[in-house]
Amino acid sequence: MSSIKNIVESSWFQNFIIAVIVINGVILGFETSRNLSSFWVTFLKIADSICLAIFVVELLMKLLVYRLKFFTKGWNVFDFVIVVVSLVPASGGLSILRAFRILRVLRLVTAVESFRRVVSGMLLAIPGVGSVAGLLLLVFYISGVLSTMLFGDTFPQWFGTLGGAMYTLFQIMTLESWSMGIVRPVMEVHEYAWVFFIPFITVTTFTVLNLFIGIVVDAMATVKEAENKELHEEHDDIETLITKLHQEVRELRAEVKQANMKPD
Repeated sequence: MSSIKNIVESSWFQNFIIAVIVINGVILGFETSRNLSSFWVTFLKIADSICLAIFVVELLMKLLVYRLKFFTKGWNVFDFVIVVVSLVPASGGLSILRAFRILRVLRLVTAVESFRRVVSGMLLAIPGVGSVAGLLLLVFYISGVLSTMLFGDTFPQWFGTLGGAMYTLFQIMTLESWSMGIVRPVMEVHEYAWVFFIPFITVTTFTVLNLFIGIVVDAMATVKEAENKELHEEHDDIETLITKLHQEVRELRAEVKQANMKPD
């Protein structure tokens, strides 16, 4: 059991799994080509099956080592679900599952530490991002109602309905053809339309969206700080253990020396 654990936790095994994930992703990419010969189609299917077999063996090894503790980590549960879904026969009504085989590439997130840190930061940022998203939706709704009332009669193709106006405002927020494509034509009819559009762009593009970035970056920094704290605690525990062992060795030496000094 210990030998299997050493293999599972070794760096070379983890690098091997990462390489298999990348190769499997490339294989699934090649399978999308419609100009492959029958030989290459068969070859890619066999290679894909080999990759899946490696993933299954890896999963079984981890289950054998960690048992139920394997499911205490969310990343392990994610890997388990991905592999199990890949084992479901993709035929009949479940043929759509063949397209979801590409989700195996997402296992890179669990295999690469830097990827895990980014995803952990994004998950930690969800509450803050949700608040910013709610604020952005409120700004869009108010701006959509205003733009529909102001420009809906003269430019119904862009601002004729509330939904259409909010979509147009979304395009403006992304700065996609916002000036020459939308705002300047509107300003030819409504001379002071810039009074509406410039504050909207300033609030949404340069303020609210930057809040998203700030929240995610702060969450990632928090995750990194927590990881460093955990590493320091482990290091301190190891140093404490080493100090204790040294103390015990010194005590044993003193006892042995004292025993040797006693007369027979």
